[in-house]
Amino acid sequence: MPLLRSAFIALSRNRLLRRFSEHSSIGTRLSSRFVAGLEIEDALRVAESVNKQGMAVTLDSLGESVTSELEAYKAAEIYHRLLDAIAERKLNANISVKLTQMGLELSPQLAEGIADDLAQRAAAAGSFVRMDMEDSSLTQITLDIVRRLHARPELRGAIGIVIQSYLYRSQSDVEQLIADGIRVRLCKGAYKEPSDVAFPSKADVDSNFIRLSCMLLESPIYHGLATHDEAMIAAAKSFAAQHRIDPSRFEFQMLFGIRADLQRRLVREGFNVRVYVPFGREWYPYFMRRLAERPANVIFLAKNFFRF
Repeated sequence: MPLLRSAFIALSRNRLLRRFSEHSSIGTRLSSRFVAGLEIEDALRVAESVNKQGMAVTLDSLGESVTSELEAYKAAEIYHRLLDAIAERKLNANISVKLTQMGLELSPQLAEGIADDLAQRAAAAGSFVRMDMEDSSLTQITLDIVRRLHARPELRGAIGIVIQSYLYRSQSDVEQLIADGIRVRLCKGAYKEPSDVAFPSKADVDSNFIRLSCMLLESPIYHGLATHDEAMIAAAKSFAAQHRIDPSRFEFQMLFGIRADLQRRLVREGFNVRVYVPFGREWYPYFMRRLAERPANVIFLAKNFFRF
């Protein structure tokens, strides 16, 4: 399975295949398994449906590594529109943002300024913006930007971050983020990383996920545990029960289109669940990373290919 994962991660960076897929009807139909649609209204419609099932939502306008300031500001405008729509429709939702989409690789100052504007808009609306984590080359600068913004009194509590359990450094990062009072989404990680920065063994990644989950659950801050792995979920539930941590103090987070049955079951059991709902025309890299994460996703698509 590691070879399959590596193959799909490599394909996620193939520009020719990306261009073809994002402009073909069959590609768009296949991606609908994991992507809510191409437009803002598609995402809002899915968010309303998910809310009606008793689950919260985080909305992600797909796109990475813009090539101009204009593209960065256009990407940010979509998020401003989302925050307005969330408030107007009274949705139980927030937003997730990649800093490369806000121009990080063009200028860290540009990205931080755009993130600042979004956090201020979210704070004014009583909402929240989560800065997604990308590959390990961007970990430190993403942490630095989030910590600087969160340190400002008017933005405290309005901005959070993602930590990936496959990185060796993540335990010290979690310790610092807890000390700073910053909300964390913990996930395993979906990028191909060298063995000098990330655990190469799935067992080690899983062990670190459980270790970090326990640290987050013990903290007084509201965090999210992002996993579809029932063993990781069971470990978190067991730790919470043993330490009398009320389910209202944290949430499980899962991806749109994956394990809807498990999402509904957790809600029935009294746990908070948030569904990560991506949308947009630049869906290809995200789609390929979802295929890389779980062989079951590839099997599902193979079985249903000729139904489209």
